[in-house]
Amino acid sequence: MGAGREILEQLVQGDPVPHLRNARAEVRRLAVAASARLGNAAIEPLAQLVAEDGNEDVRAEAVEVLGTLGAGAFGTVWEARRDSSTRVVEAAVTALGEIGDPTAVPWLIETGSVHREAIVREAAVAALGAIGDQRALPVLLEAADTGKPQIRRRAIVALTAFEGPEVERALAAARLDRNPMVREVAEMVLGREGPTAHRPPPTVD
Repeated sequence: MGAGREILEQLVQGDPVPHLRNARAEVRRLAVAASARLGNAAIEPLAQLVAEDGNEDVRAEAVEVLGTLGAGAFGTVWEARRDSSTRVVEAAVTALGEIGDPTAVPWLIETGSVHREAIVREAAVAALGAIGDQRALPVLLEAADTGKPQIRRRAIVALTAFEGPEVERALAAARLDRNPMVREVAEMVLGREGPTAHRPPPTVD
C-alpha cells in the first residue's frame, strides 16, 4: 500500500521532519529523501534517525542524504561506519567520499584493503578517488592490479583523480585486463584528452 496522497503532499509541500518518526518505514524513507531540501537544518533530525531507527534501509538512506549536506554532517556519517548493517556501512563510506574530509582517508584506505565485504571495499575505493588524497594512491594502484573485477573497475575510475607515470602504467595495463568491464572503463579513460588528473571520471554503475 502506498504512502497516501495526503502524506505525500505534506512531504512535498510541508515539513518532512515529523514524518521521520512515522510508524511505517516506507514513509520514513520518503521523509528522508524530502529532508534533503532542508539543507543543514536536516542534519540533526537525520542524525537522530541514524542513531535510533531499527530499519537498515532507513538508516542507510539517511546517511546517503547526510553525505550531500557537507562538512556539518561529517560526525554522524563517521559514526555510521560502525553500524552493524553492511548496507549502512557502505552508505557511510560513500558519504565520506562525498563530504571529502581527509580525516577519513586512513580509515578508507584500511577499509578498501581488508574489509570482509567486497561491496564495502568497492565503495571505499570509489570514495578515495572522490577525495583524491595522495595517501590513497598505493592502495588504489594495488586494487587496480589485484582486486576483483568490480574493484579493479572502480580503482581505474578512482585513479583519474591522480597523475604520474605509475598511474599511466596502471591505466595502460587495465586496457589489457582479462575482464571486459575493466577494459571498457580503461578505454573510456584513456580515450580522453589531457592529463589524467583533469579527466572527468567515467560513470560506473
